Order: sequence, then C-alpha cells, then structure tokens
Amino acid sequence: MFASATTSFIRKAIRSSTAAASSSQQFRSISLTPALLEKLNVQGLADKVNLEGQNVLMRVDLNVPLSKEDDVTVTDDTRLQAIAPTAKFLLEKGANVILCSHFGRPKGEIIETGKNGRLNPVVDPLKSILGVDVKKVNDCMGEEVEAAAKSLTKGEVLLLENTRFYKGETKNDATLAAGLGSLADYFVMDAFGTAHRAHSSTAGVTDYMKLSAAGFLLDKELKYLKGAVDKPNRPLCAIIGGAKVSTKLPVIESLLEKCDTILLGGGMIFTFYKALGYDIGKSMLEEEYVELAGKLMKMAEEKGVKLILPPDVVLADKFAEDATTAIAKASEISGDWMGLDVGPETLELFKEEIGNSNTIVFNGPMGVFEMKPFATGTITVAELMAEATDRGATTIVGGGDSVAAVNQAGLGDRVSHISTGGGASLELLEGKELPGVAALSEA
Repeated sequence: MFASATTSFIRKAIRSSTAAASSSQQFRSISLTPALLEKLNVQGLADKVNLEGQNVLMRVDLNVPLSKEDDVTVTDDTRLQAIAPTAKFLLEKGANVILCSHFGRPKGEIIETGKNGRLNPVVDPLKSILGVDVKKVNDCMGEEVEAAAKSLTKGEVLLLENTRFYKGETKNDATLAAGLGSLADYFVMDAFGTAHRAHSSTAGVTDYMKLSAAGFLLDKELKYLKGAVDKPNRPLCAIIGGAKVSTKLPVIESLLEKCDTILLGGGMIFTFYKALGYDIGKSMLEEEYVELAGKLMKMAEEKGVKLILPPDVVLADKFAEDATTAIAKASEISGDWMGLDVGPETLELFKEEIGNSNTIVFNGPMGVFEMKPFATGTITVAELMAEATDRGATTIVGGGDSVAAVNQAGLGDRVSHISTGGGASLELLEGKELPGVAALSEA
C-alpha cells in the first residue's frame, strides 16, 4: 500500500515540477508489457514478402561527427557502420534501400555544411561501408525525390536529404510523413536513438506503409534494454549516475520493480544525502527533489531492494581540474567543499555488488569523468563491467556519457551491449513506450 501511494506521489510531483517542460520530457506512466519485443523485425519482413526489386525506406541515424577543420570529413564512422547489417541484408534480398535520417538540429532551415547541414559528407563513407554506389538527392520528398525512387531497379541505395530541413519533421507532420511514405511500400526502423520521438520519419511514416519492421540494430537494443532487464539472469544490478536527479528519478522508480540492487553515483547523490539530513557543502543539489529522493529510499526498503549510496566521496575546493582534493565520508562533507566523484570505499563496495550480479546495467557517470582527478569512479565501474562480462555476466551500457566513458577506457569490446541511444535508453529503462517502436507492425 505504501509503495503504491508513494509511486503515485512521485509521478504527480514530477508532473507538477516539470509542467513547463515539453511533453517528451515529462514522466508518464506506461504499462510494462512485453509488447515491444513482439514487433516485426527485418528478418520477419523478408520471410513475409519477396523484397526483390521493392523499395524499402530505412530510417537510420547518420549523425556522425565532422572534422572541426573542414566541417566535411567524417571523424568517427561508428554510426555508419552500425546500419550496415540491416542495409546489407536488404540489399542481399534484392531490395532498393532508401536511407532517411536527420542531421543535427537545423530547425527547418536549409544549411549547406556543418553538423546541421546537408548529408553530403556521409555519401563516400557509406559507399565504402556498403560496397555499392550511393545516390543522393537534395530533398526528402517531392517530384524529384519520387522520380529518383521510381528509377531504382534492384539492390540500389538512395540517400535522402536531412529530414529536419522541414520544421514539420519534429511535429510528426502528416504531409512530410506522406511524402516519405510515397517512396516505398515497406519501412524499416533502425534508428534507436530517435525511437523515443514521434516524428514524421520515425512514426508518422508508418501510416503510409504496407508493413513496418525493426532493423537488426533496433531489435538488438530492445532485446538487451527491454528483454534483459524485464527477464534478467538474476541478480540484476543497475548502476545509475549522472548529474541531475530529476532525469533519473523515474528510471530509479521503474528499476525498483525489477532490480535486486541499485548503485547510485554522480552529482545526483547529493540530493539523496540531503534527504538523509547530511551537510553537502557546495555540492550539486536539486532542492525540489529532496523529498522525492527520501520517498524512493523508503520504497526501496519496503520492496527489499538494495539502494546503495556511496559511503565516501572525492571532494574539491572548486570545479576545476587543478582543484585541491580530499576524500570524506558522505556524512562529513562541510563548508565550501563540493563532491565530484565517488570515493575508494565506495568502489570496493560496488566491486562486491557487481561481482555478485549476473545482469548489470550502467547508465550515467559516477563523477565528473571529463576531468582526470574525478574520473576514477567512472573508469573503475567500466573496468568492473568488463570483468563481469569476462566471467559470463550480461552487461549493458545505456547510452550517453556512460558510453563515452567505457570507450575512453578502451573497454567497448568487453561489454555485452553498448546502447546507441541516450534519451531512448532512459525511456526504455523507465518502461515507457517508444513511439518509433509502437508504430511498427506486429510480428
């Protein structure tokens, strides 16, 4: 009864405190069902339909970094490589693949170059990765684009222009969705990083398709982030970090229904310390969430879930790499000191808990890992994740800064799965329905 009442309280409070935020950022209650895993995937599409000579519109994420020197050269092709399995599979089936992506945030303007510009920089890298010619058009709908799509014969690739050159893209505009839908009979969604957005190219377009399926990349994300968390090999441990507690409270609440252990780190821990009555010095605090943090700790106790706060922290006298540092018990912070990483006692405790777990999810850094003096906690957790993988545990790194930290430590190939989505990963862990997945055909 207490847990139910608390859950209702937390949801109402978060809705109230974020009333000014966009609807995509607000917490909402979603039924935790296995429906996300029952969507048609690209293999199932090929089993149902002879794709030879058919046009397949494939929503991908081509947001690659460009060289600061020329704004043209792709400096990391990871996201291009990620679309290859699905695209090559479709090409092997004789389908024509029409690639569709946004690029940056041009906000409805046509920008020629740079991170918000045209998709021209990815053409040559895609040719190399896919092993076929890649034709590109300078729009994503209209007569010229339709003519280019109709001219495709068998096993060809056409790249559309940046979908966000249209303001209606992010508003799920029906005209843009219909324009995209006129180019193909079948749709494959393989951009997990935008699956939590109801945009024209991720959700609306499916209304104009005979069948819509998940690509291999999206399918894998669902398998790990939804499947492994909802039906884990126990014990299940979640390591949740990051600066703002406000973005993680709904995740923690959801994970309390699933996890055996939750380890907390990052700037958000000081809001929990405040709820315990501790002095936190000059450490980061979201005062309006102190009461909610206290409620979550009580919920964890009621449910028998170990919600573990760091017993010690690394302190700094200023937010800078050359700061004077000290280690203190969490209950002994005072004055002008601010906490910027978890301490050595914490890492020993985390090592034990991670070592006892068979499924581990890591989302959010333990400290300000961009600064070397405060990177130890995050890097150590990444190393513990790798060690857990080596002994056979399922390890999942859930997007954003966690991914950057694992890659920075050179451990990307020693975890079971690295998510390609930031916000999408969080929303899936919260149990929310992702519009880009909900719109797909049933298996």
